[in-house]
Amino acid sequence: MKLLLDAMCGGVRAYLRVCGHDAAYALDRGVEADDAIAALARDEDRVVVTRDRDLAGATESVLLREREPVDQLRELAAAGVPLEPTDELERCGRCNGVLDRVDETGATPAYAPDPGDERVWRCRDCGQCFWKGGHHERMVETLAAVCENETADGT
Repeated sequence: MKLLLDAMCGGVRAYLRVCGHDAAYALDRGVEADDAIAALARDEDRVVVTRDRDLAGATESVLLREREPVDQLRELAAAGVPLEPTDELERCGRCNGVLDRVDETGATPAYAPDPGDERVWRCRDCGQCFWKGGHHERMVETLAAVCENETADGT
């Protein structure tokens, strides 16, 4: 899905990116005003994720009521946004750029594991490297708990 998150919903962007969604964050684009967000969403054919009723009424959107990211994830799941993590990482958690897998013999920065030992991806835009370490595992666990709650609630 192509999403545009407003300033009140930025806490879910990394989770959505782990699920392969193209989740742009309005503040990263220098956009904060409702009319500018609506125009950007229309220009890029994105669904707006917002807590702002007026903005939601002016765009194709998912209106969230909750403030906490985990609660917002529950609302997104209930609205039909798929929250299954992808096997191959696709989107940069930092900037939303597209990730490419680093070849097993490729070089990585000192903070990243050796791609010969572990799968590593690099962002085409910002150069950040990602792998499925502890942070990724915690995000996947959070997403699984959110989806289990949605199933248990019958929604």
